[in-house]
Amino acid sequence: MRRSVNTVPVPGARRAALIFIFVTVLIDILAFGVIIPVLPALVKEFTGGDDARAALWVGLFGTLFYAIQFVCAPVQGTLSDRYGRRLVILLSCLGLGLDFLLMAVAQTLPLLLLARVFSGVFSASFTTANAYIADVTAPEKRAQAYGMIGAAFGVGFVIGPLIGGTLGEIDLRLPFWFAGGLALLNFLYGLFVLPESLPKEKRTPAFDWSHANPLGSLLLLKRYPQVFGLAAVVFIANLAHFVYPSVFVLYADHRYQWGPKEVSWVLAGVGVMSVIVNAVLVGRIVRRIGERRTLLLGLMCGVAGFAVYGWAPTGAMFLLGLPISALWALAAPATQALITRQVGEREQGRVQGALSSLASLAGIFGPMLFAGTFALFIGPRTPLPLPGAPWLLAGLCLLIGVLVAWRHARPAPATGTGGPTR
Repeated sequence: MRRSVNTVPVPGARRAALIFIFVTVLIDILAFGVIIPVLPALVKEFTGGDDARAALWVGLFGTLFYAIQFVCAPVQGTLSDRYGRRLVILLSCLGLGLDFLLMAVAQTLPLLLLARVFSGVFSASFTTANAYIADVTAPEKRAQAYGMIGAAFGVGFVIGPLIGGTLGEIDLRLPFWFAGGLALLNFLYGLFVLPESLPKEKRTPAFDWSHANPLGSLLLLKRYPQVFGLAAVVFIANLAHFVYPSVFVLYADHRYQWGPKEVSWVLAGVGVMSVIVNAVLVGRIVRRIGERRTLLLGLMCGVAGFAVYGWAPTGAMFLLGLPISALWALAAPATQALITRQVGEREQGRVQGALSSLASLAGIFGPMLFAGTFALFIGPRTPLPLPGAPWLLAGLCLLIGVLVAWRHARPAPATGTGGPTR
């Protein structure tokens, strides 16, 4: 038991620690994926079957979730810099498990909303997971490690909704019990297996509130000019990504008459491609062309994929964009690797917290931006009938990201460990 709280000492232990972080992220995403098909249905049940009222509540759930993450992500990152990664990750797993159980027994909408708020607090553990990887992975291998985390996201989003939909057919509450059980099992697993990655001598001497609040954490990024520019790429990429949950189902139904069955298979295909790109291609491509070029390649593939989505007159043409858009997944691990090279060990958690806040900020504004664009261009008063407008807007966002990355993703002396990038 005592060995589990030691810092990561040897390559074998580092490998075991990375496996745990992969499992942690996978279980967290799987747990969230499980409730995707049933949370709106449960909300609708509370509203007496009123679709319009249920939609307003679901929108409120999403806005609050990302707003809470925006606030809490830098707090978790700063706490992990001060007290270590292990404690923060374990408390996040425990809190998330208990929160899912609260959602399973909630009998009123306000209580369910309160539980969703707590989900936003504890799910910010991805911040600490990213910092953990930076602690235990050599700079030249970080892109590959972050690619594995991306693969965990893909696997979770493929399997989670399928499990949730199956369990939800039995009982709408059952997926929440299942998700809570997964998170609590993950807590017990980590309690006995997960070593600490940040030695006491490398921790910050005190908890710094100026960096724990989201605005203060964003100001921290200005210390690193290259990181500040790459952080803009992180925000732009996350903003563009919200076109998927905001309009995909509605767009597929409106333009191609796809029902839930077709949509679920397309989403599964997207998840499988994401796993392949992150688990197989990221490491190989980074080794061959370097992190900067991998980032630019990924963003440009995203631009091309969104252009195909927005133009495709048939469902078959839309499907042609899937493998192109899937290569966009190259960008995120390369961005993370470039950023961690520029940051010292004592500030990895705070910087990752700031980046998570940016992603949450995108989650606050993205759904309204793309859903509003879709409504405008298919409505009776549209200036131009263009149902693909949200995809084209997302592609424009990524094109701006390409220009920002071209300027800021350049080799620079690293303040942490690691050498130059190409």
